[in-house]
Amino acid sequence: MERCGWCGSDPLYVAYHDQEWGVPERDPRALWEKLVLDGFQAGLSWITILKKREAFRAAFRGFDPQIIAGWGEPDVARLLADPGIVRHRGKIEAIIGNAQGWLRIAEAEGFDAFLWRHVDGRPLQNRFASLSDVPAQTALSQRISKDLAKAGFRFVGPTIVYAFMQAVGMVNDHIVTCHCHDRIAALA
Repeated sequence: MERCGWCGSDPLYVAYHDQEWGVPERDPRALWEKLVLDGFQAGLSWITILKKREAFRAAFRGFDPQIIAGWGEPDVARLLADPGIVRHRGKIEAIIGNAQGWLRIAEAEGFDAFLWRHVDGRPLQNRFASLSDVPAQTALSQRISKDLAKAGFRFVGPTIVYAFMQAVGMVNDHIVTCHCHDRIAALA
């Protein structure tokens, strides 16, 4: 069974590739969690974040933006002392501000609607033959990054946003020979 080469052979990574990556996600809280984790992944491998995902969920109180938006320095200090997560002050402080931005977007139009309107509500279907064909960012990820920045988000550059779009199924970037490509395309 052929897979996208980035997932390697680690069982956790293979399960993530086969069951989650690229599946269209519409739940606003799940989208928020993934965007937070993609921001923490910057400069690291995704498997590092995936292995720490449960610790992140616990440390960030289930990724509840209403709770996180009210956090201050004591919470930042608590998170910086948590060995289960990536301890990066800038990223932690950004998530607090991003939660405030999430609340504004959620109230105005819904976080899911805000994101999915960029692709007219339907996943973009790519047909890349190899991983070397897959871009690190696109004009669309640049636009979404700018829109998020206007809403007060940080650590949402166009490369992070494109990885997020791939992960949440806004774009199907499973290579065409991957056993998941056609299954994901059928979900569009």
